[in-house]
Amino acid sequence: MSFDMSPNIVLVVVIGVLFAAGVYLLLERSLSRVLLGVLIISNGANLLFLVAGGNAGRAPIVGSTDPSEMSDPLPQAMVLTAIVITLGIAAFVLSMAYRSWQLNGHDEVQDDLEDRRIARKAAVNAPTYTDSDSDEPEGTLDDDAADTRDETTEEAR
Repeated sequence: MSFDMSPNIVLVVVIGVLFAAGVYLLLERSLSRVLLGVLIISNGANLLFLVAGGNAGRAPIVGSTDPSEMSDPLPQAMVLTAIVITLGIAAFVLSMAYRSWQLNGHDEVQDDLEDRRIARKAAVNAPTYTDSDSDEPEGTLDDDAADTRDETTEEAR
């Protein structure tokens, strides 16, 4: 029995689209979109495992099937493992989104003051292009911190 080892081009395109859409959603600020991105990438990875595993063969039971006709059980085991890992990640991101919704009324990830300070120092120290962000900031980090809502204080609650 001869197997054709070339993958179906439609499945390869679907895998590429799933990965592209998942990465796009991962770059969003909303945790619910990040969760959708993780789930879509996971589905793309599972499909990739199955396509890379080759064509389906007979049951991999020694003694009842000729070894040249057996299917490889490893891709199926990897997909099952990936499903369990994705379930754990999804539960974790859902709990973070729910907690963020309870505290803030939204599930968007906010900028950190330290991140903004590092970005400003990088823009001031190494201006490789002319941009409005590379100008010297008008305010200081302390001014920005006073303007920013601090969710850890009692006044914010």
